[in-house]
Amino acid sequence: MTKFSYQLYSSRNFPPLVDTLAMVAKAGYAQVEGYGALYANPKLVGELKAHLAQTGLQMASGHFSLDQLSNDPATVLDIAKTFAMTSIYCPHVGSDQRPSDAKGWVEFGKSLQKVGQPYRDSGYDFGWHNHDFEFVALPDGSFPQERIFEGGPDLSWEGDIAWVVKGGGDPIAWINKFADRITAVHVKDIALVGENADEDGWADVGHGTMDWKTIMAAARHAGVSLFVMEHDNPSDHQRFATRSIAAANKF
Repeated sequence: MTKFSYQLYSSRNFPPLVDTLAMVAKAGYAQVEGYGALYANPKLVGELKAHLAQTGLQMASGHFSLDQLSNDPATVLDIAKTFAMTSIYCPHVGSDQRPSDAKGWVEFGKSLQKVGQPYRDSGYDFGWHNHDFEFVALPDGSFPQERIFEGGPDLSWEGDIAWVVKGGGDPIAWINKFADRITAVHVKDIALVGENADEDGWADVGHGTMDWKTIMAAARHAGVSLFVMEHDNPSDHQRFATRSIAAANKF
């Protein structure tokens, strides 16, 4: 049975964090994935480490902003070491920083390759976490996702598969295309059109339109073992956490 992780960003609107961690552990998760606000200062890092120890959860992976990854690698490495992470992912680039053509995305990939060097040198898996814009065709017919990897030959991929679909991509085709890159998968679901408007159109895993049974099989075939449950805006994070892992355990 897969040991599922839980992206703590899903519960950002449901403090306190200590209660979230207890809920996540009780639901059956073995791991969590962190994000920037959780380790904004040493006090928060210390508290989070203590809370994780209380629940027995491990923080196997973490998201760090491009700015921090680029300009403060010492702090990122210290945080990753504190939590015994194995994977570090850059989660996003703002719309004002996104290239408009293939050459620009290759250059962006080259910059990520350079940014990731100290993390790879320290033994961490370092890669890119996608959204939807990477799967919208560029003027030359190529896609930002492939151009990023062209520029960054050592970058791994944390595939946010629902965002692949939102961008118009075929998730199985992209997983197969980058089977040698994909090291983690975000597991989330898309509601039927017109449903869950209060949750930005997302759904609990197994209760939406995504064929997660087939997708997970493809990801496992590619060697993925880190599956991270996520919902960008649940109205009830406990409902999301419990229903999603119950469904995912059947895939």
